Amino acid sequence: MSSIRASHILLMYAGSMRSTASRSKAEAEQQIGDIHQKITGGADFAALARAHSDCPSGSSGGDLGAFGRGQMVKAFEDAAFALDVGSVSDVIETPFGYHVIQRTG
Repeated sequence: MSSIRASHILLMYAGSMRSTASRSKAEAEQQIGDIHQKITGGADFAALARAHSDCPSGSSGGDLGAFGRGQMVKAFEDAAFALDVGSVSDVIETPFGYHVIQRTG
């Protein structure tokens, strides 16, 4: 498998890589946990991405397009490639903050 497609929701915190957020790490972890719970409860991933994600991809529902191995930070890549299409990850921490990933292709 050379590439997959995924969407994500990113919550940055003060001090995370490239962060513009003022929330604390604990606040980000709490908020991403709440978002993850909503998704696993059936809420619309793209709508939550548009409302909450700190990544520019949020405006397009979190869609990152297609990517291959070596294009994302390792923890993100490992989680995304391990998902079945349509599945949603647990909360993943990277240097950029906290993510919830949905594999879309």
